[in-house]
Amino acid sequence: MRSLARCLTLPLIILLTAAAFAQDGKLKVQSTPKQAYVFVDGKAMGEASRHAFTLPAGEHKVGIYNYGFKPLEQSVTIAAGQTLPLKVTLEAMPEEVPGPRGCITLEGANRSAVLLNGKTPAFFVGHGDEFNHEWLWKQELIVPPGTHQLTILSGDKEVWSGPVEVPANQRVVVDIPKGVRKTVAWPRGERLASLARFKAGTASAAVVVSKPTAQLAATAGQVDCGDTAQLKWTTTDAAEVTIAPLGPVAHSGEQSVKPTSNTTYTLTAAGPGGVATSTAAIAPNPLRATLAASPAEVRFKKVGGKIVEQGTATLTWTTASASGVSIEGVGAVPANGSRDLQLTPRKTTAGPVDETITYALNATNPCGGVENRTATVHLVGSIEEAPVAVALQSVYFPTDYPRTHNPNAGLLKSQQTVLAGLAQQFQQYLAQHPDAQLILDGHADRRGPLNYNQALSERRAEATKQFLVAHGVPQDKIVTRGHSYEQNLSATEVRAMVGQHPELSPEEQQQSLKKLPLLVLASNRRVDIAMSNGQVSSRDYPFKADDFSALVRREVRTLKVVPVVGE
Repeated sequence: MRSLARCLTLPLIILLTAAAFAQDGKLKVQSTPKQAYVFVDGKAMGEASRHAFTLPAGEHKVGIYNYGFKPLEQSVTIAAGQTLPLKVTLEAMPEEVPGPRGCITLEGANRSAVLLNGKTPAFFVGHGDEFNHEWLWKQELIVPPGTHQLTILSGDKEVWSGPVEVPANQRVVVDIPKGVRKTVAWPRGERLASLARFKAGTASAAVVVSKPTAQLAATAGQVDCGDTAQLKWTTTDAAEVTIAPLGPVAHSGEQSVKPTSNTTYTLTAAGPGGVATSTAAIAPNPLRATLAASPAEVRFKKVGGKIVEQGTATLTWTTASASGVSIEGVGAVPANGSRDLQLTPRKTTAGPVDETITYALNATNPCGGVENRTATVHLVGSIEEAPVAVALQSVYFPTDYPRTHNPNAGLLKSQQTVLAGLAQQFQQYLAQHPDAQLILDGHADRRGPLNYNQALSERRAEATKQFLVAHGVPQDKIVTRGHSYEQNLSATEVRAMVGQHPELSPEEQQQSLKKLPLLVLASNRRVDIAMSNGQVSSRDYPFKADDFSALVRREVRTLKVVPVVGE
């Protein structure tokens, strides 16, 4: 039974193995130079010229490397059971490498990949068989003096890795996997001039590793916050290039940056020959701001509900390196500008205005900058109560009144009503204008002697004054004058007055003008009232008054004395 089982198992294993190999294909690389080394999916496979590489069917990333030539990377598709030929020619880098230099000899590395100062294929410098003796035919790895991190890869296995210190004009022998075995003089290094990066002959090879260079510059050392600057850089002999804090970048190029704080950008070029760095610093400009107000003093006046004077101030501001600008009382504003402002006091009650209005500018930016500026305007002036309206109307007397022996007679009821309203309004006006005065001009009609009418016109002015005084108007605020009949209204003037009378209809005007001579006499038995501000009374004869007939008659009648209101 056991023999039978063994007989059945062996064919099964053979079938499974054949099935597994049936899923693979091959990659055959033909390269120039022939010493190029093949990596597949990051795994060190071997020299391109040695044999075809068995790979699982599917997509693979293939890298062809030879130090001194530009590497070539491409994707390939492997078909099961088929061989994919790949023919490549690498582009040589013609620049020679100057000294100083040292040398590394490897023992026991066989044909494993040799990486210097990095763990990825980009740091490949050759294979162990190229650097394994220093006899008549030299096989050397020539490097810049310094400490180098050496890594030996076989397939995807790291055979050995460690630091190797290589002094100038010294040769370091490394025994893989034991490490550095000895360091000996290498006087030939001093005699060598600039060398090609790669040279291979019969039983000889030389790889001369160049130290990377890095140069970084910024178009501006300072920029306004939020603005951009350009970084420009170049490197040579670098496998990996980064700019902190940006991250990986191309080997050479330029990039816009927008720093929000003082930033030092560090370019690091790492290659088989070591590491080179370069820095460029960019600082955001400090936030700056100005605010000014002109003029420094502005006038304001308000009378009642009407603003009669309101000055304008102009705010002007500038900022630099600011992204947000606002002015208290104005709101958000552009970074630079001006604004005309009509100023209104905070107080609303009557009285003098004397206020300082402050405007505060606040500017900020994403770089953490904050600037505050203030400007003030002195607001002066006044707020006054609404002016009291004083209605001035001439008052009229009957013929030959008042008499010398009876000065209280003649100021009829309708005219007392007019004067009572005037007294009340004028007292309110005096509260706002304490220097105001009333001027009473008495008149008489043309009948009678001049001297008699002079005294009569003076009595009429005095009677009017006494009525106003009795109703609260200060006596020293009233001036009286008499004009006899020297300033009588003419018939033409009376006719015009009747034609414009606000209380008479056109028909009533025509009817009244039929008695024009009588109206001329009645219109001149009056007291005109004026104010010291220039306002004068209207001469609207009281046609609608209840006592009109007593006022307008031309003959002298005895009048019943009407008491003065308030006596």
